[in-house]
Amino acid sequence: MDHGIKAAELFLQGYNCAQAVAVAFCDVTRLTESQAAKMASAFGGGMGRMREVCGAVSGMLMVLSLCYGYDTPGDDVSKKELYTRVQALAARFRAENGSIICREILKNPPSDPNPTPRTADFYAKRPCAKMVMTAGRLLDEFMEENPL
Repeated sequence: MDHGIKAAELFLQGYNCAQAVAVAFCDVTRLTESQAAKMASAFGGGMGRMREVCGAVSGMLMVLSLCYGYDTPGDDVSKKELYTRVQALAARFRAENGSIICREILKNPPSDPNPTPRTADFYAKRPCAKMVMTAGRLLDEFMEENPL
């Protein structure tokens, strides 16, 4: 499955950027779509529209954590392996898009908590569908290089 295309389709259906990536990978994470969407719901708009880390990146890293993460406190070896992977994926996203920060990607949009209506104009002006597609593709490539 091409998770990047799936993520873009989900974004265009109304999921936020983080949800679109997390839900696209439900076949890998084994979460239900509802679980993935709820888990990622606060990360849209760069974390609740604060325009911090791009939601597509946050969704990508949530999936990475579910697949490659650790769950034992004090396991510094596994923590280092995961953080190395996080930094590598973030660097790939940054190299393609110039930043991993929402406000930089969107050129300083509003950061109030009010959702922007999803209109044709919204989709035409925002690069978010491209961002979720890129995050899904990069994670697919990473998973091919690093089988579970």
